[in-house]
Amino acid sequence: MKVDYSLYLVTDSTQGILGDRDLTSVVQAAVEGGVTVVQYRDKTSGTAELIRTAKKLHQVTKAASIPLLINDRLDVALAMGAEGVHIGQDDIDLPTARRLLGKAAIIGVTANSVQEAVKAVEDGADYLGIGTVYATPTKEDTKSIIGPAGVRDILTEIAAISDNVATVCIGGINASNIQRVLYQSQSRLNSLDGVAVVSAIMASSDPTGAARTLRSLIATQPLFATIQASNALITNVVKIEGPRIIQALVTQSPLCHNMTNLVVQNFAANVALAIGASPIMSNNGAEAADLAKLGGSLVVNMGTVTSDGLSNYLQALRAYNAVGGPTLFDPVGAGATQQRRDAVKTLMAGGYFDVIKGNEGEIKTVAGMAGAQQRGVDSGASTLSLEEKARLVQQLATRERNIVLMTGKVDVISDGRRTYAISNGHELLGSITGSGCTLGTTIASVLAVHRSDKLLAAVTGILLYEIAAEQAVSCGNAHGPGTFIPAFLDRLYHIRTVDVPAGTGFENAKIKNIIA
Repeated sequence: MKVDYSLYLVTDSTQGILGDRDLTSVVQAAVEGGVTVVQYRDKTSGTAELIRTAKKLHQVTKAASIPLLINDRLDVALAMGAEGVHIGQDDIDLPTARRLLGKAAIIGVTANSVQEAVKAVEDGADYLGIGTVYATPTKEDTKSIIGPAGVRDILTEIAAISDNVATVCIGGINASNIQRVLYQSQSRLNSLDGVAVVSAIMASSDPTGAARTLRSLIATQPLFATIQASNALITNVVKIEGPRIIQALVTQSPLCHNMTNLVVQNFAANVALAIGASPIMSNNGAEAADLAKLGGSLVVNMGTVTSDGLSNYLQALRAYNAVGGPTLFDPVGAGATQQRRDAVKTLMAGGYFDVIKGNEGEIKTVAGMAGAQQRGVDSGASTLSLEEKARLVQQLATRERNIVLMTGKVDVISDGRRTYAISNGHELLGSITGSGCTLGTTIASVLAVHRSDKLLAAVTGILLYEIAAEQAVSCGNAHGPGTFIPAFLDRLYHIRTVDVPAGTGFENAKIKNIIA
């Protein structure tokens, strides 16, 4: 039978998930809401009880013309006539299962790594259950959490050896992350055929409504999804388009919601005002849902991260993701302490960031490179060549399906397809507190008004910021850190009030394409 794997329900009969409700009734309700496959999983009941329950479930699924699969127990599947089974890595091997069940049976296999996936495909699996994506209380024998990036690695690998194996991912998937998982796990060669859920439906007080919501989310692109940008080299268009984008920023004066460290709040607000944005400095996640509706952007800067702060960041991130508002992550001091490294993982798993901006040490930490230790918020001595930086930034942008910026004497930025080096700026930016943080404010503000090509928007923000720094010194008004800040703010204001209306301001852009 032809199977629609888009919304795959795995049952759970435990008290903590099902409670006192009747399993068959919950599955019936879920099927009415749009579930397309049901897997009966029960690790504790006896064989006779498993068969009785499976037969009841089969009446529900047959009436809806969808398959019922049995977890692990081939004997139960054979006894009650299920359409197939799902087997884990520690269960019966696939060739034996195929010999016992026959060619027509649907056999799925759990795959937590590329090696497991390749073997399952070579052995003839009909589909793969890829995961665990995120940590989940419903499966205690989790080997490792692979995240959307791990799912994508598996999809990429199996695309090279087969084009007829279906794939679903499983592990911690719910309405708040299902679109992001589908979006970020998609490779250039392959994409998931569906998503498997447990608690998101089984623990819901309204299984029909929960299933209906999930089906709707699966069928639509997330609002934050990047529009396919032109292949035109930004080096050829930014000098013309940059002033136009900044003019749109001035005209629209978008809200820039800064959840930033206490040291730079005042400076960040002044930078936003100087470029024409409307800043709000709020670390209160409870008001993010209202702010997100105003059409602006969000900066999450973890310079003074705390447990409460992390909770607020996540609340705000989800609010902006829900409406497609641009988000920028500044993982300040990401490699300095274990708490910060853990915070990075939590934030990356908790929502989607359009831009990740950091110095070399911070980007190494986000990418998961070993030994990416920082001293405080400083990047530390660079260990990478320009080509190596470009390769790392490009790979991370591809993994996250977003834009990654590594700041430094030469900035490197990529969206995974296009990678550029920017050589503007002045060394005095490194002598004042918060220059990196307020660059994030600038980029996020520009993103709020130009979403059709987010890489072009980010490059425009960088050039605006760094050319202003150059001008602050060349105009003779900055003689050191103390005089640089007011001169810098003045030049940001001058570019947007004088140069941009004249269609100029980006003539000195030092940007080049890098083939990493």
